[in-house]
Amino acid sequence: MKEDSIAIAGFHAHIYYEPASRDAAARVREELGARFEVRLGRWHDLPIGPHPKAMYQVAFLPNQFANIVPWLMLNREGLDVLVHPETGDDIADHTEHALWLGEKLELNVEFLRRIRTTQ
Repeated sequence: MKEDSIAIAGFHAHIYYEPASRDAAARVREELGARFEVRLGRWHDLPIGPHPKAMYQVAFLPNQFANIVPWLMLNREGLDVLVHPETGDDIADHTEHALWLGEKLELNVEFLRRIRTTQ
């Protein structure tokens, strides 16, 4: 049986950028923070964890999904965005449960596997 959406504790949106698109990423970040109840993560100007490019994370609750994701669809300023649930299975959340806006980037899933084996 498939998992029920009740198992989703929250969502993360990872907003990816390059040095040339950092200003656009800052505008998207500012609007997200002003419009929605979100937790804005730190700027990571270098790849970190499974993420192949610079990014920041935006965390939000399931009841915000219907507002935030459509807004990102229309206002992402050409940036690539990964949206994934938090179900407790980081590998599945970042891969089979993931939603991409823009280009689907190749994540370092091996990083997530290594973390799983050390826990």
